[in-house]
Amino acid sequence: MEFKALYFDDRLLKVNPHGVIGVVTLWSRPEYVMERFREAGVDLDPATSPIAVFGTLYGNGLRELLRNLLYNPQIQVLLICGHDRSGSKQELENFFKNGLELVSDSKITYSGGLEKPYRIKGTRRLIDGLMQPELFEKKPRIAWLGDPTTAIIAGKPDDTAVLSEIKGFFANFERFQRHSMEQSAKNMVRPSAVPPLPQVETLYYPSNPRAHHVIKKGPLEAWLDLIHLITRFGRRVTLAKGQRIELQNIKVVVEEPQKIDPEALASLNLDPEKIGKYFSGFLEADLRPDETYTYGNRLRKYFRLDAVEILSERLRQDPEDRKAYFTLWDNTRDLTARESRPCLVSVFFRTFADKLTLTATFRTHNAMDAWLLNFYGLMALQQEVAGRVGMTPGAITVFSHSISIDPKELDRALTVVGKRKWKMHLDPMGYFRVTLDGGEIIVEHRTEDVTLKEYRGRTAVSLQHQIARDVAISDINHAMYLGRQLARAETALKEGREFVQD
Repeated sequence: MEFKALYFDDRLLKVNPHGVIGVVTLWSRPEYVMERFREAGVDLDPATSPIAVFGTLYGNGLRELLRNLLYNPQIQVLLICGHDRSGSKQELENFFKNGLELVSDSKITYSGGLEKPYRIKGTRRLIDGLMQPELFEKKPRIAWLGDPTTAIIAGKPDDTAVLSEIKGFFANFERFQRHSMEQSAKNMVRPSAVPPLPQVETLYYPSNPRAHHVIKKGPLEAWLDLIHLITRFGRRVTLAKGQRIELQNIKVVVEEPQKIDPEALASLNLDPEKIGKYFSGFLEADLRPDETYTYGNRLRKYFRLDAVEILSERLRQDPEDRKAYFTLWDNTRDLTARESRPCLVSVFFRTFADKLTLTATFRTHNAMDAWLLNFYGLMALQQEVAGRVGMTPGAITVFSHSISIDPKELDRALTVVGKRKWKMHLDPMGYFRVTLDGGEIIVEHRTEDVTLKEYRGRTAVSLQHQIARDVAISDINHAMYLGRQLARAETALKEGREFVQD
């Protein structure tokens, strides 16, 4: 039986299509891990190797990986060897070891009769329930060989431990397991059907896809609103790597950037430890051998200067400096490179109202799995610069030129959206006092008990147009409230009754 991928065929590194082993490299480049196997003396000849394929598992691809495995029962061993940045190792292991549990309180619905999503037991990963461990007649054996670039000695990676694990595994495999597995593979047949990827039912509401913005006090409520906007207004686009639900040029302002309570993160199936590690390691300047870029490297080493140091010094010399701006995009490399370009492309520091604000621009953004992580990285950067300058961190603004959600992840996204709670916010543009004066409706635009402007008219419509012309209101709920008061005032004026504003 030959290995045939139902999904991501063009992203897999194939060796011997008749092999019985699959290698999962997690976040490490398959080419790098493959070289470690070669270095350990593993047979990688396409005609004789026991290995069928090498491939990554970032997290989002778990559904596709499981379906590929079900369709290729000859893959009887999964070797995990790579950098586990997102917890996808445990998710894969727990799927076969612990199984799934129904998320009964979810509001998500699928087409085709599948009503609720499931969670892999012992993890926070949501997944459809069409793929159950019981579908596998023989579950693959899973072996962890380690992270090939964990140890660094004298500035260079030391893969001695991983090479030893690889050699030990294959010595035992060749001696005791290979023959029996290859013989059993000859008698295996593919399943008559593989569950398709489910489609989450959702609606697309009209809007200007480039006009959305979010302004919130903290990062979690900002992220919840961001996901809501994309799931409600995002447009379907088709990229080389598949469909996405996309909005353009979203601006998110977080007025008081602070770390989120771990319990709040956990309630949204987010891993506080993973996010904390990202925060702690964001400014690391050195690249791992299996990494093409990191933001810390681009900021502090790639361009042969330390942007953190230089930006801090500029602001120390002149707190009102408007040239504390740094780009992470390398035109000479990133415009022509075949892969691995930075998503964060610029940062700008500016003193405003005695606080150090940060504006960051992202070329492209994975809203579900990257936005909140990236925001923690921006907080780490802002806090480092603010500490060096001796200032208090202020608002962080994030522009995302292209921000999207994978349609296959809509169940997770809608779970997040379901956690949003309505909360009244004061309109930063002020408030309105509505009264009657003789034969007119008087509307005072006020802030802090000071009248900024007075509007007069006999009808709610005329006042509505005056206020809209001045762009005197910014909050939707505030506008709806004011509209109700104007309508009541107009009715009272026509009927000669007293009007008291709610």
